[in-house]
Amino acid sequence: MADTLELEETASAPVQPCERGLPSVSYAPDGPDSAPRTPILGVHARILIGSAASQLPIWGFSMSYGIFQDYYSNNWTLDGSRSATGVIGTTSNGVTYIAMPFFFALFSKRWARHRLPAAACGTILAAASFALSSFSRDVWHLVLTKGVLAAIGSALVYSPTTLSLGEWLNTPNGICNRAVAFGLCLSAKNIVGTTCPFLCRALLDGLGFGSTMRVWAAITLATGLLAVALIPPPTSALSTTRRSTKIPWTFLTHPTFYINSTATLLQSAGYGIPQTYLSEYGRDIVGVSSTYATLLITLFNFPGILASFFFGYLCDNKRLQLSMSTVTALSAATSSLAAFIFWGLAGGKGGGSGSGSLILLVLFAITFGFSASGYSATWAGTMNDMEREAATRNEAIDTGFVYGLMNGARGLGYVGGGLVGVPLLDAGASGSAIGKLGYSTTYGPLILFTGSTLACGGLSLLCRGIRSCRNCVASPS
Repeated sequence: MADTLELEETASAPVQPCERGLPSVSYAPDGPDSAPRTPILGVHARILIGSAASQLPIWGFSMSYGIFQDYYSNNWTLDGSRSATGVIGTTSNGVTYIAMPFFFALFSKRWARHRLPAAACGTILAAASFALSSFSRDVWHLVLTKGVLAAIGSALVYSPTTLSLGEWLNTPNGICNRAVAFGLCLSAKNIVGTTCPFLCRALLDGLGFGSTMRVWAAITLATGLLAVALIPPPTSALSTTRRSTKIPWTFLTHPTFYINSTATLLQSAGYGIPQTYLSEYGRDIVGVSSTYATLLITLFNFPGILASFFFGYLCDNKRLQLSMSTVTALSAATSSLAAFIFWGLAGGKGGGSGSGSLILLVLFAITFGFSASGYSATWAGTMNDMEREAATRNEAIDTGFVYGLMNGARGLGYVGGGLVGVPLLDAGASGSAIGKLGYSTTYGPLILFTGSTLACGGLSLLCRGIRSCRNCVASPS
């Protein structure tokens, strides 16, 4: 994500082929002579390294939360409902995404000069929240500190740094540096999700919960401030360019926006469930060791390094020419089937082969992690479709703002999925016993919920099919 796209009042601005779907920043010369800005490799390297380093304080905890959930279930010392801890991880992801539209709108225009101080404040807020969580005595303390306050701090780091990344790499010479930069940062995020689960497990086993959170607070503070120090301030182009503060709201008349926002919300509601419960499921139901339980979370996050590139390539591929609806349906169907088949058939200790169930969980983690994590890359196709619709209607569209709203829908899905997951887990505990299949365990309702909501991610293709059928019926024979 980068800054919002400035357009003429009567038409969409042209989009570079390699940057389609990435919200862009309007480029203006740095000086009064309107001379093109000369790329500075040192500055570009700094912002790339800084943006990549910021992925650890932003996403390290939320992508490793399954390890904490497993620890809580086996080392319970808190007051409150034990099942309510499942809300913490999904709330953390959800609040981070929900805050993004507000922070992107705030720091892309009026408060651009305050980006770096805001990112530093976000780092301090996140670190302080993690440190405070080490003194928690009740579940709601953890929800407030780690699920809400730390997430707001993370979003406050993510939004300004990402805007600056898009601005500095938005070169006027047509070179697609920006697309590559976002791909590298996305890979860094998934590398964080691959390595941090083992770090968190080692800290929890060696130090216990309280000391682990204080160490994590120190890691967050150090890496976050280092990342902010590496990122250069906004370019002078931002302050010399006259930027419209009006947001064109005509996109609200486009069915494409509502269909894809709804699909994103439903897909995200199920996506956060395995990230929270998979490690605990492996320990409690299949009976694997803590090492294998940690490995499941790592395998869940690792495929995301390549998934976004793959699904983004499918959206923009000129040979296959797959529609955005088809690509989203491919991601949704694959991840849904992975939940229904691999997770649903991974039985418990009471029946079936333990090694066979572990293999099924490994297959689920890899397949689901790849197909579901690549879903957000299809938003590039959504932006393309909306730009074409806006051009056809002779309307302006701010794809940066629309992209932020898509992130907001993703956040609402995370929070909603976490809230629904708690009563589903309670229902499974009261009505099921450990059996041969995952469906017959206490996690059975969660498995069904995950598979069903992921399938809803293909809503766009269904609506497109219905629209085509209506056109066929309405057209004269």
